[in-house]
Amino acid sequence: MTLSPGKSKKVFWLLNALLGAGFLIELALGKGLGAVDGAILLLAAVTSVLALNRHLPLQNLLPTAGLAALIGGAAHGFSSNPNYSLPFGPVVFDSAAGASLFHFVPWTIPLLWVAALFDARGVARLMLRPWRKVKDYGFWLIGLTSILMVAFDVALEPYATYAKHLWHWQPTKIIYTWGGATVLNFISWAGISLLVLMLATPALIRKQPGSPSAPDFHPLALWLGALILFAAGAAGARLWWPLAVDAVIAIATAVFAVRGAKW
Repeated sequence: MTLSPGKSKKVFWLLNALLGAGFLIELALGKGLGAVDGAILLLAAVTSVLALNRHLPLQNLLPTAGLAALIGGAAHGFSSNPNYSLPFGPVVFDSAAGASLFHFVPWTIPLLWVAALFDARGVARLMLRPWRKVKDYGFWLIGLTSILMVAFDVALEPYATYAKHLWHWQPTKIIYTWGGATVLNFISWAGISLLVLMLATPALIRKQPGSPSAPDFHPLALWLGALILFAAGAAGARLWWPLAVDAVIAIATAVFAVRGAKW
C-alpha cells in the first residue's frame, strides 16, 4: 500500500511546512513550549516515514517504525525502572518529557527513536552513496547508522538533561559522564540501534528493479534541524562544550553527506 502520488506529495509538504513552523517557533521562543516540542517530534517522526514512502510501501515502513518505537521505548522504560536501570543506566523522566504510556515510558520516547533512526539511516545512505554497489554495503550502512545514532545521543543528552529538563540521570559508580549519562548509555544506544536495524533492514530494501533514485536530502535536513535545536538549547543554558560538540557533529555529517550525494 502506498499513498496516491498527488495526495502523498501534498500531505508530505504540508507536514514539512508545519514542522518548519514549529522549528522556527521553538528557536524564537525557547523554553516552556512543551506542546510545540511534542508537535515537532511527532511531525519529525511522521515526515521521516513519509519521506521513505516515496520509494517504499507503507506496509514495509509502518512495521519498521513500530519496531523502532517498541524496542527503543521498552529499553528506556526498563532503564527508568529502579528495579532494572538497564540497558542505558538509571534515568528518571521528568513531566516535561510527556505523559507516560502505560506508566512505563513517556510517549515522546518511541517517537524519538523513529525519527532518529530513520534520519540517521538516511544520512548514512547519503554518506555511503559512492559505495552502494559494494558487496558489504548493507553491513556498512547498519554500522554507520548505529554510529550516527550514538552521535545523535551525544548531542541530545546535554540538551534534554540541562536545557529542557526532560530527564535526569541518577548517580552511579562511573565518575565520568556526558550530559549526566555514562558510557553505558552510549554503548546501549549503539547496541539497540544495531538490533533494530538487523531486524528491520530486510523491509527497508527496495526490491523493484530500476535506475538508482536521486539523493534524498530530507533526512539530512531533519538531522541538521535537530542539531541546531540542540545547539540553541545548549547556548541558552551556557553549555559551551556541548555547543561546540553539536557544531562539530553537524558540520562533519553535512560535509560527508553532501560529498557522498554528489558522487
